[in-house]
Amino acid sequence: MTIGLVTAGYIAASVLFILALGGLSDQEKAKRAVWFGIIGMAIAVTVTVFGPGVDSIWLLGTMIAIGAIIGTVVAQRVEMVGMPQLVAALHSFVGLAAVFIGINSVLHAPIGLTPAEEVIHDVEIFLGVFIGAITFTGSIIAYGKLAGKLDGKAMILPGRHLMNLAGLILSVLLLTMFLNGAGIWTLLLMMLIAFAIGAHLVMAIGGADMPVVVSMLNSYSGWAAAATGFMLGNDLLIVVGALVGSSGAILSYIMCVAMNRKFLAVILGGFGGPSGPAMEIEGEQIAIDADGVAAALEEADSVIIVPGYGMAVAQAQHPISELVKRLRAKGKTVRFGIHPVAGRLPGHMNVLLAEAKVPYDIVMEMDELNADFPETDVVIVVGSNDIVNPAAQDDPNSPIAGMPVLEVWKAKQVFVSKRGQGTGYSGIENPLFFKENTRMFYGDAKASVDSLLKLID
Repeated sequence: MTIGLVTAGYIAASVLFILALGGLSDQEKAKRAVWFGIIGMAIAVTVTVFGPGVDSIWLLGTMIAIGAIIGTVVAQRVEMVGMPQLVAALHSFVGLAAVFIGINSVLHAPIGLTPAEEVIHDVEIFLGVFIGAITFTGSIIAYGKLAGKLDGKAMILPGRHLMNLAGLILSVLLLTMFLNGAGIWTLLLMMLIAFAIGAHLVMAIGGADMPVVVSMLNSYSGWAAAATGFMLGNDLLIVVGALVGSSGAILSYIMCVAMNRKFLAVILGGFGGPSGPAMEIEGEQIAIDADGVAAALEEADSVIIVPGYGMAVAQAQHPISELVKRLRAKGKTVRFGIHPVAGRLPGHMNVLLAEAKVPYDIVMEMDELNADFPETDVVIVVGSNDIVNPAAQDDPNSPIAGMPVLEVWKAKQVFVSKRGQGTGYSGIENPLFFKENTRMFYGDAKASVDSLLKLID
């Protein structure tokens, strides 16, 4: 395959990737956008494998086939509740690939470069390995937290910012030595430092910030791919890496704004902590059974459902979709309220509801619904904690103080579907559960909604 055909393939793939990224902003166009991405990647891999200067095509074809089989098996086995940790794990592969490519670029340095080109190439190698190493260990820690294999709470070490700064300064010194011909040991030592920085950064971030972490790791993987593209002189990798890196960073910033959090505070600081004693909570949690909830729904004219990660764990999206159909058939207004950081993955709840074929037009964002809660008859909270926590507004000492939340407590009645009286993934108590107009609908969310379906025709 000629260079011209490869270039044409790369341009076509780049256009398809841009169309895919743009289409994902609209739920109705998302499926078509995914196909754009699949076709673009197929073109990119094909023209690269059969392009000029590529040897061992059979070996590459074998490895691609093995990877495709493994990917298909994993994708079929992983349920939606496991998607956040799968995404984190996949980010780690991108980071590790950047590390290996960087080391290989040193061992097999290109010949015939001018001194200026050698310096630029070495800087590209160093940056690629540095970003890739941070992405690799950071993604592994994120996977462990999301999968419940590591404690979800933030690990705050004394002088953590100084430790990270020291690692960064030492990496810059090693870069200087590497550029002056000190040898590959400087690159390998920097790689170990970057491994430590990546693990420490994510260990210091708590559960409530994990959606931002997943998005940021996505951004890191993109920049690692872009640096790899510069190393290899591959224009498509540069374009795709820049698209992924910039879109991930923008999404992370948008999510931080939605949480009223400073971007750097999340990425460098961790979940934070209270500045004083938490506000005392008065009252008690009052339970209600399915009959009581069903009776309230029968009398209600307007209903808002607020889903959270508990819905994903219980796989309750399908019975909830059926409940919505039956309520709407009775002439009731039913909508969903989605917080930007609901779940543990950006857009997690939207994907679950789309999977259950919930109409797109009744899935609303937080800002679209908050003003409607006072006129809402019934709110059903399914497995959410922090995103409906009034402490964000009422308790200045709360770790989530100032975070915009869905003001569900302003509705006439609130039913909280929850397994028990625990504080949830982030470990923050929720005064909502103790309010006079709140009733706790204890039990597995799927089983609870199934019991409602038996009472609502």
